[in-house]
Amino acid sequence: MPGTVLLLAASPLGRARLVDAAGVLPVLAAVAPAVLSGTDTANVVELADPLEPQAVLTRLRAAAATPGPLTVYVTGQLHLDRRQHQPHLALARTTPATLRYTALPWHWIREELRLRSAADTALVVDLHADAEAWRHITERGLDSGRTTAVYGRIAPPTGRRGLAEPAYMKTVATLLRSGHRPPLESLHQQALARIAEEAGGSLLLSGVGGVLPGPGAGGAVPAPAAGPGTVPAGPQGGDPHAGIAAAVQAGRHAEADGLAARHEAEAVRAYGAASEHALHWSEVRADLAMFAGDAVRSCRMWLGVAEVRLAAGQAGDAPAVEAAVDRAHHQWTRIKDTARARELGPALARLRLRVPGRRRGALENVQRQLRQLQGTP
Repeated sequence: MPGTVLLLAASPLGRARLVDAAGVLPVLAAVAPAVLSGTDTANVVELADPLEPQAVLTRLRAAAATPGPLTVYVTGQLHLDRRQHQPHLALARTTPATLRYTALPWHWIREELRLRSAADTALVVDLHADAEAWRHITERGLDSGRTTAVYGRIAPPTGRRGLAEPAYMKTVATLLRSGHRPPLESLHQQALARIAEEAGGSLLLSGVGGVLPGPGAGGAVPAPAAGPGTVPAGPQGGDPHAGIAAAVQAGRHAEADGLAARHEAEAVRAYGAASEHALHWSEVRADLAMFAGDAVRSCRMWLGVAEVRLAAGQAGDAPAVEAAVDRAHHQWTRIKDTARARELGPALARLRLRVPGRRRGALENVQRQLRQLQGTP
């Protein structure tokens, strides 16, 4: 089966730029697509200094929905949203004042990859953190999801003038230009061996969502604490997401939803409908409806998830709440049945009043489309 590769290299223009992220793309682009992917053939999508987080999300979402192995190579810099204290990947237009609207929240990457299996999904990263993001990550780790293999490094702020080099990613690309992609763990270790001096003090990422201390990092980094949008470990007997992902890739959408519905019911009985366990499976089912092309059901389920989270006391700008409303909005715009869209529109508009999201004009967009559906000026 063909693989998919997403190359994302981004850093702000001007004085906020910490690393020459886009400088790594020519080296990566010189690697054969099949080698980047580790498959016989592969499709490569390249994003060089993108401007809009929504555009990156669209490409990431499409890549995540494509059957077959997926490898995402990310080079750039991390900053902390001071309002929500969430790590963000800076894009070309990002400034400290506009971070919330112009950078890519890291949890968007986690959310888009969460339905995929760790057996065929990998992140390879070379990230540089500013002082606030570094402090946050060393205390809490960088949550990349429970089903994504992550390899790479996060470099601390240097305090030196001039741009840092994405040495880890350039070394990975150089190794791959040999025409062979070894297992990612081996590739990761080979790259670190070549940049041992420069990698000193970095946090090293190796394994499924794991963050390990680099040389001189000062001790182990704890796993992120459970909270909204974070689910404790998978049940005994293996990860059920792998079976669901296999059913989706084979086009057995009803079977995939049935498996998720069973886990959702078990979670509701054991922990309650508003628990993270139950909400996780509700979110999985909403995504499965999207993969099945049922925008009505997906929208309805995302609306329900958002309402449960808000009723449980979560803030309107909490990442999990924003993600639910954004996904409901996205699916609503894809409903072709006018009557169904008109039916769900008022509920979405009410939620948008409480959860405006990061995209300016989202509420106005819903209201305008709803007026058109209702035939009012």
